[in-house]
Order: sequence, then structure tokens, then C-alpha cells
Amino acid sequence: MTPAQFLGRVKRGEIPPVCLFLGQEGYNRTRCRQALIAASPSPIERFDAAETNFAAILDDARAMSLFSAERLMFVGNAEAAMPRGRAAAAAAAEEVSDDSDEGSGAVAAKNADLLTAYVKDPTPGVTLVVEASRWDFEGEDKPKNERVRKFFAAITEVVEFRCFDAAAARSELDRIAKTLKLQIEPAAAEALVEALAADVNRISVELEKLALYGKPITAAELPLLVPDARESTILVLVNALGRRDRSGALGALDALVREGEYLPLALSFLATQFRMALVAKESNLKGAGQVQGHFQRMGVNMWGSRADQVWLTASKFTKAQMERGLKLIFEADRDLRSARPDDRIVMENFVMKLCA
Repeated sequence: MTPAQFLGRVKRGEIPPVCLFLGQEGYNRTRCRQALIAASPSPIERFDAAETNFAAILDDARAMSLFSAERLMFVGNAEAAMPRGRAAAAAAAEEVSDDSDEGSGAVAAKNADLLTAYVKDPTPGVTLVVEASRWDFEGEDKPKNERVRKFFAAITEVVEFRCFDAAAARSELDRIAKTLKLQIEPAAAEALVEALAADVNRISVELEKLALYGKPITAAELPLLVPDARESTILVLVNALGRRDRSGALGALDALVREGEYLPLALSFLATQFRMALVAKESNLKGAGQVQGHFQRMGVNMWGSRADQVWLTASKFTKAQMERGLKLIFEADRDLRSARPDDRIVMENFVMKLCA
């Protein structure tokens, strides 16, 4: 199940007696953990499977508490209960080998049997949360994560903590900002997501800091308030050029130069925006909503603020001006790659021509 589904069940009081938290993503795992703690009147008990034998933890879960009718138990590093070495390889191949690491394999098999027995007959009033957060769902971690899922197959209530993509992170940013009563410009929000690589854990921390600023957050102020968001100045430049705001574009360009940013990157962003705006113009799209829907149907991931930027550029430039703009971008890119006195001079000439 997804974290949102699990949170809904906790809110309704439908808490499973045994559940598996699977995956590396930390923000939603923390939310789910906090929701369980808020819903439990009993003291919280934490165990580390790397330090405490898994069988001993299950034995503890079997014991009835003298002080509380309910218990909430979190078991971290659950991967430690699995077989290791050759025993792990044999388990992954679904084979039984006499050459396997007998100690590790035997202990792991015992752990699996004890867990299966416990899940079939859990202790009343005890909520056992097994956390396996070492590996992700994609890439090289995928086979290892599948092995974790297989080992803990007795636990049917599995909450998957997958990493956010950019669109989901942007949506979660809006939700957090609303909760914090923080006003943040769409361009600034997009820049923050991009600068922090859609890591919602880091995004939530930065939003809590920004909420203390006491004023709406603009794209121009973001680089000053969030050190990791310097590349947002590039978006300020792109947006200023999209509005044909010569003064704003030159100011953003000056900030990029002072920060030592790579100017060809700004040109690449701008080229993408102009191409999208030209498509919107040629498709006779009206408004940001149509722009967003059109590109999503084409398989291009686009959220609301990005669609606003594309529509703003499409509305500020005619088709002929955008075609000329793409030609100027090509010329500027060529000049940046060739022998020239200074990148800044090339970009300033480009800005002056484009906003003429």
C-alpha cells in the first residue's frame, strides 16, 4: 500500500497488528511513524535487529505488559534478520545447499518461521512495525529489495516508501507550504524542487526555515535564503526573458556571473522553454491549462507553474519572434563554444537582441 493509504487507515483506527515499512524514502516513513505514535496511548518501544536477536524481539512481542494494555514496537534494520553470505545466495536461488553458511541460514530460517507463526496469531494490543529501509526499489537495489519482501512475505501489510518524482514532490511542497501558511511563488517552488532533487525530506526542512522569514518567497529571493537553490537564479533569467523584461534579465545575468554559474546551462533552459512555447503557439493552445494537458498527452511531465511559464512566453512573443529567438539562442550557443572574450558579453548581447 502507499503511505497515503496507510495514513488513511491509521486515521480511521484500522491499524494492522503487524506491518512492514519497505524502502528508503524517509519523509513519508517519518509521517507514518508519527501518525502511529499519535494514535497510540502507550509508550514507544524501539529495537534494532542488528543489535538484538530477531527471535528475542518476537519473544518480547509475545509477552504481555504489566503496565499497559497496548504496545507499539518499532524494529529497525530488519534486514539483519535475513540470511547472509552463501546462505543468502542459496535463498535467492531458491536452493538448499549443504555448503551454505549453516549458522546464518539456520538462524534466518528460524526467524522466518517465528515471524510466520507470530503473524498468524499476533499478541492482542501489540502493534509491531518492521522497518527495512536499506535498499531502494530501482536500479541495483531492486533484487535486494525483492529478497527483503520475499523473506518477510508472512507480513501482508506492506507500506512501500518510494522516492518522489518531480511532479509528486512539487505537489507535496504545495501541501506543506499550505500547512505552514507559507506563500511561495510558483517559480520559486519549482526552483526549490529542482535544486533539492525532489528530496521531500530536505524540501520540508527548507520550507520550515522559509516560514520563519515572515514574507512571501519569490524566485529572486530564494537563492539568498536557500544556499542549495542558487540555480533558481537561472529560472529568474529564463522567466525575465520570457516576459521580454530586459532590465530583469540583465539583473539575473549579473547575479549568475557573480555566483560563478555556468551560463550555457541558462541558455539550455531557455531553449527548452522557447521550443515548448513555439509548440503551444503552433497548436493554438489557449491558457496554461491547455498547455499542461497538451504536453502531458505527449508524455512530457509538466506541472502547473511550468505550464504558466510556457504560456507566458507564448503570449509575449509572436511565432516569428520565437523562431527568431531560437535562432539567436543557436548563435549564442555557437559563440559560447567558440573563441570569445567573455561568456558574459555573449549573453548580454543575446539579451539585448532578444528583448529589442
